[in-house]
Amino acid sequence: MAGIRWGRVAGWAVLVVVMLVTLFPFYWMLRTSFSNTRALAAGAADLLPVDFTLGAYRRVLGLSSTAEAVAEGGSSGTVNFWLYLRNSIVVATVTTAGQVFFGALAAYAFARLRWPGRNAVFTLFVTALMVPPIFTTLPNFVLIKELGLLNTFLGIVLPHLLMTPFAVFFLRQFFLGINAGVEEAARIDGAGHVRTFFRIVLPMSRGPIATLAILTYITSWNDYFWPLLVGKAENVRVLTVALGIFRSQTPQGSPDWAGLMAATLFAALPIMVLFAVLGRRVIDSIGYTGVK
Repeated sequence: MAGIRWGRVAGWAVLVVVMLVTLFPFYWMLRTSFSNTRALAAGAADLLPVDFTLGAYRRVLGLSSTAEAVAEGGSSGTVNFWLYLRNSIVVATVTTAGQVFFGALAAYAFARLRWPGRNAVFTLFVTALMVPPIFTTLPNFVLIKELGLLNTFLGIVLPHLLMTPFAVFFLRQFFLGINAGVEEAARIDGAGHVRTFFRIVLPMSRGPIATLAILTYITSWNDYFWPLLVGKAENVRVLTVALGIFRSQTPQGSPDWAGLMAATLFAALPIMVLFAVLGRRVIDSIGYTGVK
């Protein structure tokens, strides 16, 4: 007993408790998704699925008939899950590609090019980080409406397509750390700024660019409010918005909680796969950027 390091034991105990508390909502989502919606109320305190069934997943994937869905407490409405999944992939991919590309160009201009007022413009640009996004939502909505881009993919991605202050700041800080001698050698060989950027700087910045792409993709995938404002039409509706509408399809008077949890799990799967494949890089990026 004398050799036991009680402080270390207490630390592990706290860590286990925190992990259990963190993972419990995910377990509850799984438990609910495998339950029968009609039986949920009777077994609300059960830790295991109530009247185990895969009906919720069949409803989400459109494999159940209306009669089968209603029999298990589901909605009589149809859920075009694959269409919403495609829309989310399109929006997140286009937003990520545009933001990383144009953000890298702007960051290089702020880090390496010499032009009057560069530092003042960069300071003003980065100041936008302190403006809450809700303040720009209404002007952006009016602009998208006046441009006739409501219920279009372009209207959904446009506000975040070009660049964000965070993306420019993040990449500029890395570009500043690149050895200037490498670029000078490229210029001596006759390379201009454009060729130096694409042939020298970008290949040397694969790590930060991948990190920015991951963070941007996750943020775009989880975005709800802006797609809800400008993309209500079914042909451009993303998964986060569709989940809210799915919850509202309650002909029996109570939400289809099992179906909602199954749809939420499907919506989270791409991000979970992303974390499983690139988890280490995401954790490193969070530690580097201070994002919480």
